[in-house]
Amino acid sequence: MAGGVIVPSDGPAADYGGGLTLSVFMTCLVAASGGLIFGYDIGISGGVTQMDSFLKKFFPEVLRGMRSAKRDAYCKYDNQLLTAFTSSMYIAGMLASLVASSVTRRVGRKAVMLKGGVMFLAGSLINAGAVNTSMLIIGRILLGFGVGFTAQAAPVYLAETAPPKWRGAFTTGFQLFLSIGNLAANLVNYGTSRIPTWGWRLSLGLAAAPAAVILAGALLIPDTPSSLLVRGRPVEEARAALRRVRGSKADVDAELEDVARAVEAARGHEEGAFRRILRREHRHHLAMAVAVPLFQQLTGVIVIAFFSPVLFQTAGFGSDAALMGAVILGAVNLGSTLLSTVTVDRYGRRPLLLTGGFVMIICQVAVAWIMGSQIGAHGESAMARPYSQAVLALTCVFSAAFGWSWGPLSWVIPGEIFPVEIRSAGQGISVAVNLGATFLLTQTFLSMLCTLKYATFIYYAAWVAVMTAFVVAFLPETKGVPLEAMGAIWERHWYWRRFVQPPPAKTAAEDP
Repeated sequence: MAGGVIVPSDGPAADYGGGLTLSVFMTCLVAASGGLIFGYDIGISGGVTQMDSFLKKFFPEVLRGMRSAKRDAYCKYDNQLLTAFTSSMYIAGMLASLVASSVTRRVGRKAVMLKGGVMFLAGSLINAGAVNTSMLIIGRILLGFGVGFTAQAAPVYLAETAPPKWRGAFTTGFQLFLSIGNLAANLVNYGTSRIPTWGWRLSLGLAAAPAAVILAGALLIPDTPSSLLVRGRPVEEARAALRRVRGSKADVDAELEDVARAVEAARGHEEGAFRRILRREHRHHLAMAVAVPLFQQLTGVIVIAFFSPVLFQTAGFGSDAALMGAVILGAVNLGSTLLSTVTVDRYGRRPLLLTGGFVMIICQVAVAWIMGSQIGAHGESAMARPYSQAVLALTCVFSAAFGWSWGPLSWVIPGEIFPVEIRSAGQGISVAVNLGATFLLTQTFLSMLCTLKYATFIYYAAWVAVMTAFVVAFLPETKGVPLEAMGAIWERHWYWRRFVQPPPAKTAAEDP
């Protein structure tokens, strides 16, 4: 014991003896599929917004600008209403994730994932049948509610269910399914772009498929033991849920005892979780809840994930080639996320973040140099084909580096670091920051590209350098640490320990 916290050992004992059963694998797989809806939307929106049939119906002024020979190559897609179509989902998701953090305490992780699936399904149907921009925005808002609910609940569900030894691998499953959804969306866009008039409707409407997957899957899984105990359900119900994922023959008493002890210690604080996370002893938790998702967006992934077809057309590719480039990027990202899944619990979180950051900086600086030297400061020149192919290659390497580092780990780390009394609030803040930053960046990226030109990539490279330094100085390694023993890693950290251990001279009345 250290300060009332169980200090994990370096061996298997820290895993409570839990094995990698078919049951835990299938349960976590279903929960991770919540990433499908997020990934599908990320992939589908960027492709749909460069389809002529979609632009002709809803944004004809953008289509006219694209066809103007005098239009700056960096600026031809800059339209605030068009970006509002993409970004409106994320402001809705930000608000929904904050609401979901309190809802999940009352109804459980499973119920929140179900509600998210229903709202995403409704939004996809409205978008598919849209006849004006108002319907598009309403549909996008419902999609945002669905993403906000599932993104808040699914990573926490995975962290609470997975055995500590493999928690990183299972929690990266959310990003893995996000990558699958993104790749599927890019493939759909590549096919539907050839359907005149209504191909975009099929792209948007097929978002109902991943929504149906998460809905059907969530009906089949139990809620987590932590969630059941927090909601006052009987201990035997929590034991049955834990035994279901650990295996019928597993001895779950030690793990359940630690979970129950953590819940009991937190009882009476959960209702004030948002106020509690602001207290001094949770300063490190709040810092990570804000910094990790914010840094993920500031990697510049917004350039790759949402606007890759726009980027490739700016770099000189034709419409079909740009969509195929997005498909290639999706496949690369999926492959690198798989790499993260099999290495995160072997090498840890920090090495993947540091190597990924280093590679992303190199790629962004190189893309900036190519676009600056070939297109020019005002987009007046056409890029030679070898240079266009170099841009594609560099963005593929960037996507791979993101896929093994900040992509999955920005879901893994917030999902596992919070104690049970602030877990819902911490994850809610983390998802809200992620989606809020996504909203701001999607709404401003096309204007930034028009203003900063190729220097946009230098801007993001500078942020990646900052976040890599942050990882070196402030992010402790959490590999293999049980959730209930996570406090020990903060007690040993050179900086954060000052917040974990209250000053001995202070009284409770002096605590801010």
